[in-house]
Amino acid sequence: MIANRDPLIRMIAMPADANPAGDIFGGWLMAHMDLAAATLATRRARNRVVTASVEAMSFLLPVVVGDEVSFYGTILSIGRTSLKVRIEAWRRRREEEQEFKVTEATFTLVALGPDRRPAVVAPDNPGGG
Repeated sequence: MIANRDPLIRMIAMPADANPAGDIFGGWLMAHMDLAAATLATRRARNRVVTASVEAMSFLLPVVVGDEVSFYGTILSIGRTSLKVRIEAWRRRREEEQEFKVTEATFTLVALGPDRRPAVVAPDNPGGG
């Protein structure tokens, strides 16, 4: 369980997000993971970002209608114009407290300037003090 960390995004899996058996589509999870990665990268880059690549995902456990899904992120590395972010998705059944990791992936995002071309990622402490 991920204790003492705030999720970047928290969603409830709804019937429109599921197949006829009630299992949530993997694409739904990936879309929210991408949004979480962009949220974290945008904050750090202080600029617009776009997803350049996603490393392989393995689905460890199913997510079903009604599950609360939390998306947690960590910045793994920062390049000149890009960031690598690991996102983990954890589910919690509505009537339970325990969370279980359902998948994770590493996203590479590129910072973009107003001209929509790669931009230098802002320094960690732009004020210097």
